[in-house]
Amino acid sequence: MRLEQRLTPQLIQSMDILQLSTQALENRLAEELEKNVTLELAEEKPHTDTASAPDGKPTTHESEGFNRLDHFSRENGLDIEDRTGIRHTTVRSYDGERDAKLDAMANTASRPEGIDEFLLRQWHLLDLDEDTRRAGDSIIYHLEDDGYLKVPLENVAEDARPPVAIEVVEQALKIVQKLDPIGIAARNYKECLLLQVDAQPGDNTIERTLIESHLHEVVRNRYPAIAKATGYSVGEIAAAVDAIKHSLVLQPAFSVVDKRVPRIYPDVSVEDDERGKGLVVRMARGNLPELHIKPEFVEMMKSKANGKDLRDFVRKQVESGNALIEAIKFRRSRLQEVAQSIVVHQNEFFEVGPPGLKVLRMSELAEELNCDPSTISRTVADKYMQTAHGVYPLRYFFTGGTDSGNGTGTSWDSIKTKVTDIVKNEDPSNPLNDDQIAAALTKESISISRRTVAKYRAQLKIPPARQRKKF
Repeated sequence: MRLEQRLTPQLIQSMDILQLSTQALENRLAEELEKNVTLELAEEKPHTDTASAPDGKPTTHESEGFNRLDHFSRENGLDIEDRTGIRHTTVRSYDGERDAKLDAMANTASRPEGIDEFLLRQWHLLDLDEDTRRAGDSIIYHLEDDGYLKVPLENVAEDARPPVAIEVVEQALKIVQKLDPIGIAARNYKECLLLQVDAQPGDNTIERTLIESHLHEVVRNRYPAIAKATGYSVGEIAAAVDAIKHSLVLQPAFSVVDKRVPRIYPDVSVEDDERGKGLVVRMARGNLPELHIKPEFVEMMKSKANGKDLRDFVRKQVESGNALIEAIKFRRSRLQEVAQSIVVHQNEFFEVGPPGLKVLRMSELAEELNCDPSTISRTVADKYMQTAHGVYPLRYFFTGGTDSGNGTGTSWDSIKTKVTDIVKNEDPSNPLNDDQIAAALTKESISISRRTVAKYRAQLKIPPARQRKKF
């Protein structure tokens, strides 16, 4: 005899559904509705709107509250209907009205233009021979999103259709690099900056010298060493570096096309209660899909008039549908519980923002909600919360920290915010080193080592004191 613990298929599915983001959940629902004929989306209930206070007690409002939430959801793109082809209504026959799908397609935002399309429009206006044109096309198609060419020219020549000689690619590259924006198709940062400097009017000898031979020292703020090597004064070097920083860019493509950043859809939102009773946690409508089993299939499963094979098939489909419905309910309830607990524990954050973030560990919340920490981890994975201070990942609210002198905990993120503020307010001509920053934090009852300050400074991408010094 032996004792074993096994995960049932239903539990595995429940854990899988729990860690899905809103958009992934909608895609999963669309697939399940396509595969399982017994499932359908329930009708919406427009007469009520449910929300939960941080104490876990649900509150119900009348149509005015629902309309406000409906407007908020649609305004922020939280409506499941607005982002998928899933509709809560049954299919209707054509009644002479305009096609809803065509209207939706017409109202959908077009795909943003990429740097390749932007450059090809210019490239095809030039009077070029056929080989150079093909070589230029291949160069443009090989560019990264930021405008750099990181593929060897030999590969570019081979990928042209038909292939061209390497000498043709080299000649085409010089022409492509003259297109707008200047600095495009550079193979490294130095070439990108030199292309821009050469295109600027006036005498840029100092800037070119710094970029060609002393870029390493410029990055490390070693102006006296550069002055000794070049013969220019520290003031001339500082002015040239300032001109480089304010007139040149390291990612030229993003100056003419939008950087492609995936859109974030909040899963929950935290708002002030209309009746002045603190904060209210609301679920995004994309997290509230209502599924049910079609009644006719339940009857079909029970009716002995149907054959055994048919009844068995329908029974498996109904069981699979019920398991999915229960998994979605579990996901919704667990997400709401975790969000409510976050509001309770991080109440000061919702009042003052990131400086008010307190120490909160997943293990502590798991003990409070009587579950495993892995369940909390799955619940907050790829989930976001809309707050008055912006949209934050749910993981952001779980952080370690250090004990303050007044007996309360201070989160690591809150300490990072304080480090940023200290550096921002320092004297640029005499910046603080890591020991001095640690001493400044000690005055605010936060005791951390110099090594920890250096680690946080690196994470915040704040250079050391020597590189922050202004001459």
